[in-house]
Amino acid sequence: MPGLDWLDVSNIDFKALLLLEPLHAQYIAEWEPSEALGTALNTHTCVAWYLEQIHPPIKQFVDQCLALANPSPSPKELRQAELSVLENMEDWLIYILDPGLYDRLDFLKWDDASLSDMTDFNDKIVLDIGSGTGRLAFTVAPQARTVYAIEPVANLRRFIWQKRSELGFDNVYPIDGTITQIPLENGFADIVMAGHVFGEFIEKEYQEMRRVVKPGGMLILHPGTNANDEDKAHHFLINNGFACDTFIEPGEGLKRKYWKTIKK
Repeated sequence: MPGLDWLDVSNIDFKALLLLEPLHAQYIAEWEPSEALGTALNTHTCVAWYLEQIHPPIKQFVDQCLALANPSPSPKELRQAELSVLENMEDWLIYILDPGLYDRLDFLKWDDASLSDMTDFNDKIVLDIGSGTGRLAFTVAPQARTVYAIEPVANLRRFIWQKRSELGFDNVYPIDGTITQIPLENGFADIVMAGHVFGEFIEKEYQEMRRVVKPGGMLILHPGTNANDEDKAHHFLINNGFACDTFIEPGEGLKRKYWKTIKK
């Protein structure tokens, strides 16, 4: 995701990719094979090996990139190839290298009431899917009985544990999982919420969130989509009975938020 301007990648070692998670390797395997990635992997064979260990299906993609590689790049050409790759995963790198920097980004400084006023969180069991640094989780923690922060990136879970201790919220628990693989039983939570993660596998994501919410519980997406987009995620949510409103995300403008009470 180039152009975010969240992180200066110019001084990051390419071997930082050894901190990526299987989920990241899965996404990389869906990229178009490139000379830049092939050139970098051809030099950093440990990174190619690592990606194949954490996500074996990526091997064919890696081989395709290696076939495009510059076999004898100059130091300048190699670094240009590395930077091309690093710039394309700026969001992942900030998660694994500096979650605290991500946690201070302007777009996370929205008004807490935008979320906390959406429903009654008092004494509720809440899931925050794709929790990141816990922006949603820590907003509702003062009211909730328990908040489970579902997050697949290990360093983000570590950050949530640290922030939990600093803020004194002993009711927040980070656990591994994704929006399509929530490691909890059916009907577990009163409220299931997520932000910035819904929309890639729409039906599967919706059904998994619905599975873990109690009858009469609520699904919340904050945010769910950009307010100026009439994309398939928006139409899916509206057609499936979600209510919708907007809020301001600093630096990003209007975003949509959605909610629905689930009847089973």
